[in-house]
Amino acid sequence: MLEVAGLRAGYGTIEILRGVDLSVGAGEVVALLGSNGAGKSTLNNTVCGLYRPFGGAIRFDGGDIVGTSSMGIVAAGLIQVPEGRRVFPNLSVRENLELGSYRRGKPNRRRNLDHVVAIFPRLGERLEQSAGTLSGGEQQMLAIGRGLMGEPRLLILDEPSLGLSPLLVEEMFDMIGRLNREGLAILLVEQNVVQSLAIAHRAYVLENGRIVLSGQAADLARHPDLRKSYLGQ
Repeated sequence: MLEVAGLRAGYGTIEILRGVDLSVGAGEVVALLGSNGAGKSTLNNTVCGLYRPFGGAIRFDGGDIVGTSSMGIVAAGLIQVPEGRRVFPNLSVRENLELGSYRRGKPNRRRNLDHVVAIFPRLGERLEQSAGTLSGGEQQMLAIGRGLMGEPRLLILDEPSLGLSPLLVEEMFDMIGRLNREGLAILLVEQNVVQSLAIAHRAYVLENGRIVLSGQAADLARHPDLRKSYLGQ
């Protein structure tokens, strides 16, 4: 579904990604793990068309998307839920969700809204409430729900557990697993190694702009280099 090959990217003249290879197949959860500054968000934003790569290939559903606008990429069904939630605080929960179907999914807006509320009942209780008055966990639910309103074929989740309490982290990962069981392909970009590997099919570890480990999630969970670098074991 998503194929990234030899990707080089960065900002201005500064190269952050140095030849990244990565893929996500239909129905997979693929985890991209790495610490702050490893280049995870640079990869997300380049894949989603916000930045043009220095080199390499990005293909979605078999088609080359390098040079495609971010709006065109969303219209194709590749949707990112960015780090930091980025909800519109002065708009209602309903209005935030409806904005998610602006480029894709508009004909099915009512059905998709019902689907999101079924996944996140708390949002259903707060549809007319201003998004800025929600708790951090509720805002994260809203950000993901907004992404789902666009009927993604592949959803990129950038640090969805960041800043959440341990209980909400558990809830968030349970929800990601549910979405995948419904058939949604997910690229999960996270620092939470243990729980990401617990729900992912495959995983990549990004360090200093390069993939240093990759493989089946269960195998990486036992890998001594990963355990030493990220789990302190």
